[in-house]
Amino acid sequence: MIKQDAAGMRMFPEKNIVVDLVITGGGLSGVCAAITAARQGLKVVLVQDRPVLGGNASSEVRLWILGATSHMGNNNRWAREGGVVDEILVENTYRNPEGNPVIFDMILLDKVAQESNITLLLNTTVYQVEKKEDATISALRAYCSQNQTEYRLQAPLFLDASGDGVVGFLAGAAFRMGAEKQDEFGELFAPSEAYGELLGHSLYFYSKDTGRPVTFTPPAFALNDITKVPRYRSFNAREYGCKLWWIEYGGRLDTVHDTETIKWELWKVVYGVWNHIKNSGEFPEAANLTLEWVGMIPGKRESRRFEGDYMMIQQDIVEQRTHEDAVAFGGWSIDLHPADGVFSEKPGCNQWHSKGIYQIPYRSLYSRNISNLFLGGRTISASHVAYGSTRVMATAAHVTQAAAMAAVICTERGLLPAEIIRKGYTQALQQRLLQFGQYIPGLRYNAPDDLAQSATITASSELVLTEYPGQPILRPLNVSVAQMLPLSAGKVPVMTIHAEAEGQGTLEVELRISGKSGNHTPDVTLARQSFDLQPGRNCLQLAFDAELAEPCYAFVTFFKTPGVQLHYTERRATGLLSVFNTVNKAVSNYGKQTPPEDIGMDAFEFWCPQRRPEGYNLDIRIPAGLQAFQPANVANGLERPVSQPNAWVADWSDAQPALTLSWDQPRHLSHIELFFDTDYDHPMESVLMTHPETAMPFCVRSFRVKDEAGNILFEQTDNYQAFHRIDLPAPVRTQRLIIEADHPSPEVPAAICAVRCY
Repeated sequence: MIKQDAAGMRMFPEKNIVVDLVITGGGLSGVCAAITAARQGLKVVLVQDRPVLGGNASSEVRLWILGATSHMGNNNRWAREGGVVDEILVENTYRNPEGNPVIFDMILLDKVAQESNITLLLNTTVYQVEKKEDATISALRAYCSQNQTEYRLQAPLFLDASGDGVVGFLAGAAFRMGAEKQDEFGELFAPSEAYGELLGHSLYFYSKDTGRPVTFTPPAFALNDITKVPRYRSFNAREYGCKLWWIEYGGRLDTVHDTETIKWELWKVVYGVWNHIKNSGEFPEAANLTLEWVGMIPGKRESRRFEGDYMMIQQDIVEQRTHEDAVAFGGWSIDLHPADGVFSEKPGCNQWHSKGIYQIPYRSLYSRNISNLFLGGRTISASHVAYGSTRVMATAAHVTQAAAMAAVICTERGLLPAEIIRKGYTQALQQRLLQFGQYIPGLRYNAPDDLAQSATITASSELVLTEYPGQPILRPLNVSVAQMLPLSAGKVPVMTIHAEAEGQGTLEVELRISGKSGNHTPDVTLARQSFDLQPGRNCLQLAFDAELAEPCYAFVTFFKTPGVQLHYTERRATGLLSVFNTVNKAVSNYGKQTPPEDIGMDAFEFWCPQRRPEGYNLDIRIPAGLQAFQPANVANGLERPVSQPNAWVADWSDAQPALTLSWDQPRHLSHIELFFDTDYDHPMESVLMTHPETAMPFCVRSFRVKDEAGNILFEQTDNYQAFHRIDLPAPVRTQRLIIEADHPSPEVPAAICAVRCY
């Protein structure tokens, strides 16, 4: 028994924690940052004011994670974000292909709990900043409501990934809310006058079928006139969760301090919508449905944006401007919403895409006036217009990984955030990120101590694509389709394909490329052929009179022709992809982007893949052979397709695929890094949507690493992740390293994207 008398006031107990880095905010961004820093040896506190991790991706909000892949609805090929955020998405797809948000909560907790360098504080709110001088934070004060404990969190460096920027706000960091006017940055999509309206909050609900009739009596506060929602005719009994993203409100209020007011308004709408579905009589299919879950906290889109040494603007995205200090990338559309949200007569969003992904500079990831504060998540330095693209979760997490790695270098070198640039450590930061799979457009990994760079690399076989083995399958040419082929510089090779026609007709074919290196928007036509078709099978010889100035993906484009079927193949391989000129309304893709002339956006067509099991490759034959899958690709500093596949791919007929690295004399190896293909084109939405497989079909599932004597140094089965770092128990002296990689399936040959040896 505890019995305690006290004459005066009691105080909650206080714990003082001293670490290398304090990260505030346990959303996806904070989680990825904490794991990134911890794996590099930093002691980290991750403080989260909610009972679960994940923020908008958690079971409390249930928004799917997306970024540059944009539901496969844009022209950003192989653009899923890399590093820890990719590891988490791949893990979730493997363990949770059904998109259960509770399982996703578990996966995030599991990932963080495995890192001994992370101290996780859940249900803990930061409420005060301590400074040792005006521009330097010395500690944060936080309180946990569950254990009634005060915390003092002390560190030389702080990272604010809290969404609303609570640390930056309390510390006095410069920030903005609302839109800048056009003339400040020359952004044509910005308003002519500055205004305070913001992107609002959303709140979702889930329903389930009970198998028997269920009644619903609405609360008194429910919206009783559903026609106040202009899109009320769009409500139905099938959609739930974040497919109802447009149930949005709060853009004309303070999205920080008025959040509770906004939440109540959203509750009114949600319960009014459910009352409409259950009791209007318009939805008899909803008779057995019950309301399983309604969000308790709204998902926020926008609040404070903090100022760094550089503020990203619309032109950075549309023009895909390059930055010497690039550390991450984005690719979501510039996605702005009407301030009145669900009550607006306007469309729920205005999504305008760029032709490709864009760089995000390091200068946008730290405060310009608080010397030891990194910016993460959606708080980074960007204008309201640019923020419309950078704010989405996968992009925000990718950015925050870069900030965390910068904190690692600052700790190792005794630097403040801005000094990474001033003292010449930008390239070191970039290379450190690239080493662990953080793709940065335009950059390659190049480490002087990587022994793979000096090795002679050979293989048991190499895919030289002349034709696909097996029987073709037929698909109607009901929409225009293009086969993306990685071609070398020089004369375009002759190709053939078969077309089955019901009667006489004409088939138009074009050869296209992207006007910008590294993009995958086929906006330049190099050649065109027209074929007169006869009934039955037609063998078409594609002899384009064209030359390529540099290696790139070419689009062999077949235009929609009713009554015609093309030959496809079930065979797939790393770096080969078919794309279709189709519509994806979820991301404002109507086959072609045609913006008004005065908003500074480009007009172009969308050519997007189909989700598996669809999306077969066209059965194009190339007699001269397509040579783009050489063994040397594994040491070229890229681990995903860009302008070429950047992978070694074995031949389908190779019974024992193996890659060999040889040196002129024995080398001492301590650790080995391998990258496999986890299909960076698949968006891997974290919740609600299901996925066709748990492990990506291109990913090598079983592999072995051997020395020259045949000793197995490492062996893995049931692999599904892209990145493997193999730390050998003791250094191995060998003149050859052999990596045996089994074919993932009879339809997909083995592929290795990168090998590094130290």
